[in-house]
Amino acid sequence: MPGPQKTPYKNRILGALPQPDLDRLAADLHPVLLPFRHILIPAGAALDSVYFIEAGIASVLTTVAGGATIEVGMIGREGLVGLPVLLGESISDQQILVQVPGNAFRIDAALCKAAFDDSAPIRRAVLRFAEGMLAMGAQTSACNRLHSTEQRFARWLLMAFGRLGAEVVPMTQEFLSSMLGVRRTGVTETAAKMRRLGVIRYRQGEIALLDRPALESASCECYLTDRRSLSRLM
Repeated sequence: MPGPQKTPYKNRILGALPQPDLDRLAADLHPVLLPFRHILIPAGAALDSVYFIEAGIASVLTTVAGGATIEVGMIGREGLVGLPVLLGESISDQQILVQVPGNAFRIDAALCKAAFDDSAPIRRAVLRFAEGMLAMGAQTSACNRLHSTEQRFARWLLMAFGRLGAEVVPMTQEFLSSMLGVRRTGVTETAAKMRRLGVIRYRQGEIALLDRPALESASCECYLTDRRSLSRLM
């Protein structure tokens, strides 16, 4: 069986496909921009598109009592947005929001589902990503319940840096507090402390990593679980 070929795609699912399976998708992949805070899929909306992320990060958000949202998943170039439709769902229970701007390839959901059903290599690549998302969701649930704002702040940054392959992430404290489901004052205090210690630099809506070992020490053990999962996917 032909192995994966070198492709122009940065997305790891597309890049893992043998050429015949990639060719099946390629004609229907359309490049799109992912602007900051753009809602790719509203909660309760019909799933009519699938997005293979090339750059940037999308957040999987769930709504809790009182209308607040909290991040339960993070998707970068290792994966795709619209996974439920490939697993047989037609409606999204969660909102998918662009947290770091970038770009993706969009494909009609019905066409992607047909390719998923017919191609074993496409199924393997997608289900591998699905396994990673399930593991992340379970770990995030435990992390939100058991760990401090500082630990979760550090974990989130490390996860974002890992998916971007960079050490600078565009982010405001207000948006980060929404992602973590904590008060903005808690994020502000944590960011200020890490800035004083020389762990990060925060200015003009972006956070830069200065001391990775210190940030890893500040994080909880959940980051190591995510790093192992991401390494398998990437």
